Amino acid sequence: MIKIVFISLLLIAGSFFSLLAAIGLLRFPDVYTRMHAATKAPAFGLLLLLSGVAWYFGNFYAWAVCLMVILFIFITAPIASHALSSIAHRMGVPKYKHTRPDELEQDRQNEDKDTGNV
Repeated sequence: MIKIVFISLLLIAGSFFSLLAAIGLLRFPDVYTRMHAATKAPAFGLLLLLSGVAWYFGNFYAWAVCLMVILFIFITAPIASHALSSIAHRMGVPKYKHTRPDELEQDRQNEDKDTGNV
């Protein structure tokens, strides 16, 4: 009984984080904040969901597959997010008007000064 309640809580929490990510994709104002919502919350939601699945089935095969998927997501999601945001920044995709620091632009300007490109 306690195991079922624990698994249910994991699945509900994982679904909640995935729902927050979907709402964030709809509500956030620019591509950078949407990308944040599309990578951070679903990764944690998937961690909770797959943990619930692994606990439910409870065998070695389920744990191994769930751990491999979790590792794959936690390795690839930040890399893909970084690559996409870097490309969006280089293409000049506009930022939200209340974005404060733009450290990537400052680094690029310093790099252009060092190499002589203007």
